[in-house]
Amino acid sequence: MAYLERHLTPTVHRAAATFPAVLITGARQTGKTTLLRREFGASHRYLSLERPDVRARAQADPVAFLAEAAPPAILDEIQYAPELLHYVKEDIDDNRIPGRWLLTGSQSLALMQGLSQTLSGRVAVLTLDPLSTAEVEQRAPPSGIDGLLAKVFGGASAEDGPRRPTDLADWLLRGGFPEPRVNPQVDRQVWFGSYVQTYLERDVRDLAQIADLSAFNRFLMLAGARTGTTLNMTEMGREVGVSGPTVRRWLSVLETSQVIHLLQPYYRNLGKRLRKSPRLFLIDPGLATFLLGLHGAEPVLQGPALGPLVETAVVGEWLKAFRQQGERPNLYYWQSNTIAEVDLVIERGGRLYGVEVKATATPTPGHAEGLARWLALAGPEARGVLACRVEAPHTLRPGIRAVPWHLAW
Repeated sequence: MAYLERHLTPTVHRAAATFPAVLITGARQTGKTTLLRREFGASHRYLSLERPDVRARAQADPVAFLAEAAPPAILDEIQYAPELLHYVKEDIDDNRIPGRWLLTGSQSLALMQGLSQTLSGRVAVLTLDPLSTAEVEQRAPPSGIDGLLAKVFGGASAEDGPRRPTDLADWLLRGGFPEPRVNPQVDRQVWFGSYVQTYLERDVRDLAQIADLSAFNRFLMLAGARTGTTLNMTEMGREVGVSGPTVRRWLSVLETSQVIHLLQPYYRNLGKRLRKSPRLFLIDPGLATFLLGLHGAEPVLQGPALGPLVETAVVGEWLKAFRQQGERPNLYYWQSNTIAEVDLVIERGGRLYGVEVKATATPTPGHAEGLARWLALAGPEARGVLACRVEAPHTLRPGIRAVPWHLAW
């Protein structure tokens, strides 16, 4: 399988030059191990704690194990032996050489709690998501988030040269996980089916202590069906046959494991913001369409789920863009009178940027009516665009451009 350069790579190198430890988290199969071994394999010893024999040595005698590791070292899948973090802390306190410990781990509540308790101030935590469209096209990332915002909202022109439009149906079906994305020989349905089954067996059972896997499987399918919609835990619990607290716990596991993202509503009053329902998004659209039972271009492009799926893709691209820079994604949606008027609101440097998402390939000024109302309320410093299936940006109405749904232009 060909390797695609990841936009997180420069961020990892900056973090490794600053912090004694760097942890790369993210969903399974996003390429965390591949990135670290490719970038640091020549300088760091590699140890996988997923291997039972390695894990047994680490748990039996952690002091001897870390001495044997002879840092600088890569400790892969650290969640299998989180007790090692206490001994890594002792080593760091004795020798604060930057980049001495590089860790990977699928996020879990226990792992993140252990990090905050033992390695606070000593570790940089970064997230590697599935591939973005810009990574697939091997486009150089803009100069940080501000550069990306200037490109999308400020009218900055795209780079010169021909552009091959990103195939929306293909993106929604195969998503950004490296293996099904990069290798066309991979059977998409087999891969995602195995991914879901492996995820159920290896991660969720341990994280959520789930006794009824069939109920959780129904819940996971329902989460896929609800991507791009406002979360209603009571209704989800009723459809699955579990309690509201159980739905909340399972959602927390999916969010911590980087399978879903909960997009909060935007209010200047933070307390009011926290009392409102978020919107549910699967981070990878390929997983979303698989869970929806959509396996061909026509059912995707002609079906009723197209709008939420395109919104899922757009939110996912912006989420990845922030995380690739090692930044917290200040992403929201705006709601008025229980109707979502702006699908995505980005808060940056005291300014608001609104993104309305439409599945259309022929946008009209009417498609941006809600966005125009929001801009009037948000103030003169706010900016807005309509993300849709156009191939190149163009002015749609005064102060609003139509831009390609993806960020790879």
